[in-house]
Amino acid sequence: MGSYTELQACTPVPVNINGFNQSAQLPYGLQVDHIRASMVDFLDFLGFVNLQLNTKSIQRLESMLMPANFSSIVGEFMSSTVPRYCNTIVKNKFHNGHPDMIPAGMFVNDAVQHATEGIEVKASRYLRGWQGHNPEDVWLMVFVFDSNRPRDTIPRPFQFVMVAGAKLSKSDWIFSGRSATSRRTITASVTETGYQKMMANWIYRA
Repeated sequence: MGSYTELQACTPVPVNINGFNQSAQLPYGLQVDHIRASMVDFLDFLGFVNLQLNTKSIQRLESMLMPANFSSIVGEFMSSTVPRYCNTIVKNKFHNGHPDMIPAGMFVNDAVQHATEGIEVKASRYLRGWQGHNPEDVWLMVFVFDSNRPRDTIPRPFQFVMVAGAKLSKSDWIFSGRSATSRRTITASVTETGYQKMMANWIYRA
């Protein structure tokens, strides 16, 4: 990526239309084009917000928020938007329900606290070492992106780097505990076997 002014960095890098893997295996009637459309929607959203913030000399969203909070926004946007294009899945309406997207009509009121059917959505700045809260059987889809953090001083625009997904089992996670004095949230990380499953079924590469 070249050098950018703050104003130029407000406009995200468009998705590479040739970067999508039409052979990726997706569950519940989901198609690669549904994911592509949702990614484009996020880029439009972020570009609009950042350009408006710029008119008031306010930092871009990704430069303003804590990194984990911005990642959450990316993931929440995708899990809310993908079902707009795929009528066979819905966003889980249960507060903090798992997984994020579930098959339409499978659960009462399209809400379930915890189920093995559905798609868990994560967004990350990292190319591997993706984390969840528990080791579990789940279809995991990760949107990897690059963007500024609050500590950065050189502007660069947001871009999607990669999307990958696969059905993982509990053995594809390693539990990460914490010490008695740590305040870190307890997490589980995708192991090498899980990573290989997801990379074998990559969905997008910039």
